[in-house]
Amino acid sequence: MASYILIHGAWHGAWCWDKVVPLLQQQGHTAVAIDLPAHGEDLTPMDDVSLQLYADKICEVISEQQEPVVLVGHSLGGIAISKAAEQCSSNVRKLVYLSGFLLPNGVARLGYGSDIEGSLIDANKIMSDDKKSVSFNRAGLKETFYHDCCVDDIAKAAEHIRPEPVAGIVTPVHYTAENFGRIPRVYIECLQDRAIPPALQKRMYTEMSVAQVVTMDTSHSPFFSAAEELVEYLIELAG
Repeated sequence: MASYILIHGAWHGAWCWDKVVPLLQQQGHTAVAIDLPAHGEDLTPMDDVSLQLYADKICEVISEQQEPVVLVGHSLGGIAISKAAEQCSSNVRKLVYLSGFLLPNGVARLGYGSDIEGSLIDANKIMSDDKKSVSFNRAGLKETFYHDCCVDDIAKAAEHIRPEPVAGIVTPVHYTAENFGRIPRVYIECLQDRAIPPALQKRMYTEMSVAQVVTMDTSHSPFFSAAEELVEYLIELAG
């Protein structure tokens, strides 16, 4: 059996894993989904948010587990799990990037992959007046993230998404071969992704030399549209 810590992406919260967590638990695994600071139900002020704070929160939850964990990061959450893995590497057995940002050392999300066409994110993001957060145009949610998801899941997302702190987008992630580099990395590629195009996903898992790549013929959000298949892959990849 394995212990999973599930990390959401931008604008989302732990709620996006509501189908996945019980499916893992039903098969005897431990599964915990958390809200990063200023996401979901977390009330951290936007001014206090940093990539370091994300890592601290993840490592705190990891320390509460009984064994080294499988750390799963979706989308922008990939940056957070990379940072956390560098910080508490001895307690992480594997890193799983679900259409996640797996960035080279010293690189930030901002601007990375801008030469690759196909993402609908830029056309739908709305910068706050104080430049501290980015909201998402709800009219673009389905086409960007959920085009293969059911009406109820899309409505749930529209109700729960929150502005995304800029701090996690502009801060470079740094790690070492001794810590982050020693943890096996695997990638779940989403072939119908309109948020992080498959070409960008491929660039990341190629540049960062992952141990294994599996593909899902889904949108950016297989935790909604293909939860059972996703869980099968998570269990397989934990081995």
